[in-house]
Amino acid sequence: MRSLRINFFVLPMLIVISSCSSLDGLRFWQSDEIDPDEPKELIALNNQDNINISIMWKKSNKGDNQMGNFLPDFSAQNLFFSNPSGNVYSVNANNGNQNWATELNFLASGTAAGFGIVVVSDIKGNVIALDQKDGSELWSSNVKGEVLSKAAIDAKLVIIKTGSGELLGLNKETGSIQWSYRSKLPLLTVRGSSSPVIVDDKIYASFDNGRLGVFELNTGFQVWDGAISYVRGVSELENLIDSDSDPVVDGPLIYTTNYQGNLNIFDTTQKRSVWSYETSSFYSPIITRGMLMVIEANSGIRSFAIKTLQESWINEDYLNRDLSNAVSFKGNLIVGDFEGYLHIVDPLNGKTIARQKISRKPIKTVLSRSNSLYVIDEAFNLFSINI
Repeated sequence: MRSLRINFFVLPMLIVISSCSSLDGLRFWQSDEIDPDEPKELIALNNQDNINISIMWKKSNKGDNQMGNFLPDFSAQNLFFSNPSGNVYSVNANNGNQNWATELNFLASGTAAGFGIVVVSDIKGNVIALDQKDGSELWSSNVKGEVLSKAAIDAKLVIIKTGSGELLGLNKETGSIQWSYRSKLPLLTVRGSSSPVIVDDKIYASFDNGRLGVFELNTGFQVWDGAISYVRGVSELENLIDSDSDPVVDGPLIYTTNYQGNLNIFDTTQKRSVWSYETSSFYSPIITRGMLMVIEANSGIRSFAIKTLQESWINEDYLNRDLSNAVSFKGNLIVGDFEGYLHIVDPLNGKTIARQKISRKPIKTVLSRSNSLYVIDEAFNLFSINI
């Protein structure tokens, strides 16, 4: 009888609510306050400054790209791309024509290319090297951990980072493990991982514990490390400070970000942090035209003047629009959003100067190479964009 009384009570309530739906003008209980979590509506552009955004070619792939960690890579005139279903492609980067395709086991991360090989990782912890010329398998090495980020390739070594926080150097010719380093993994992490970066025989890698590590390439010996940010909360959720963005190495300086942490600059000569700003970001910082910019976790864009590191401008036009990573392209900042729009922002003042809807799906990744721009959406469509 209790459930019957509940249903009997709910019925008149539903009638009242339904009746009130036709009395919009009398709903004095409504609030005019803006929902802070609601995606911000786009502001119409009156002038696109004669900037035209067009699609040169498009290649469709299978799979769900919600994490946005399946990144392509380039070598010579070719682009190499893979999807979770295990399909690996080589296409001409200029016209999108397919050179070859190979089908592997289900994959866990994106594609790395260099020094004649293509490297992908499957869901069983196998790191697989393919020949760039025809996609034939050269070797496979199990690293006993899922690899969620793309590898870094050197003339002698392939550097990978597992989801369990282990950094490994594999022989480029055979796949055998030459050295390994294991970081301390926190209890709670964001599913995702940054890729290691190789510069001048050093490896720069950020970890889920919110630290940056610098290692010798040939030996894996840790030269030094530093905290991008420190935990400040009392719960595991508050102390979630993953660094899922790749370090940006620019001369003697290393630019890093992490979630619920900092935008932090390290000096390689001093082997320590020299400047930091409290913010939260999933993406690598962008440096162009004397400006340092970061896409924040709430999709705000914040900038600093490189020379003074003073805050320059803040763009809040895209709050909660689930912005993708941003890239510098032809002197401008390019970023995508959850409605499939591509936005061009002037890095000197933060104003949007052009916009174009590229896809019906959210844009997850934007990347550039010399004079070419590429976009990947949530449905694994790969676009070559002309601006």
